[in-house]
Amino acid sequence: MPLSSQSPPTSNVTNVTPFVVDIHRVWKTLCLLGLQAAYGAEMIRLRQIALVAHSLEEAVTEVSEALDLDVVYRDPGVAHFGLHNALFCLGDQFIEIVSPIEEGTTAGRLLDKRGGDGGYMALYEVDNLDERLAIAETHNVRRVWQGAVEGIRGAHLHPRDTGGTLVSIDQPDVPGEWAWGGPTWKTRRPSSIVSAIDSFTVGVPRPTITSQLWRALDIDHSVEFTACAQRGEGLDSVTLTCIDPSRDGESVTLVGTTFTLRAARN
Repeated sequence: MPLSSQSPPTSNVTNVTPFVVDIHRVWKTLCLLGLQAAYGAEMIRLRQIALVAHSLEEAVTEVSEALDLDVVYRDPGVAHFGLHNALFCLGDQFIEIVSPIEEGTTAGRLLDKRGGDGGYMALYEVDNLDERLAIAETHNVRRVWQGAVEGIRGAHLHPRDTGGTLVSIDQPDVPGEWAWGGPTWKTRRPSSIVSAIDSFTVGVPRPTITSQLWRALDIDHSVEFTACAQRGEGLDSVTLTCIDPSRDGESVTLVGTTFTLRAARN
């Protein structure tokens, strides 16, 4: 008898949904255990660096040509903040460029304050968002924004309270996923120049004190602090892992930010 003409079994139909749910829970647990093994019992890792530009398309061209990266997503949700954006993917990390489309935005004020394009925000993936927000509250760190979309929730910490730059801490429903990067980032064309974001540097008036605060908040990961220069405090530079180790140490200024190439660490 052809399979298509057979009646489907019915004895275990009621158990299908719990089985699927259990598989989903097992997958989430395995993902979390894998990340914890790599990054520690309480996982936090740098997933995204955001830059701000007067002209989005000029900045996109600048980054795309210099780093051989393609835009993987333009998030309509950032219109909530009076912005439009574009995202590039390196491995499972992202470089984002935002640009104001309205007056009176935080991004626009930062452009005016620092005299042009530059760093805007660092975004970390965590596995214990609520606990970290509770810690932030004990240090009187305010939230600029808190919310969720399908697959992820997060909060932006006030840069006046953390010092240096806007910081976002985000917890995806499935560890390792990243809804902010859109639906197709896993199938993007890899760059021939860079493969990952290694770290970033923030200029602040008092580097030691700011470093201590970030350590107390447990967000002092993949970041260094230096005394701020003429532009004032902010995210000044980003270090990227390069494909060709012979290019170690090369640097270029893109979107008002210094990008330095570093060979992969053994």
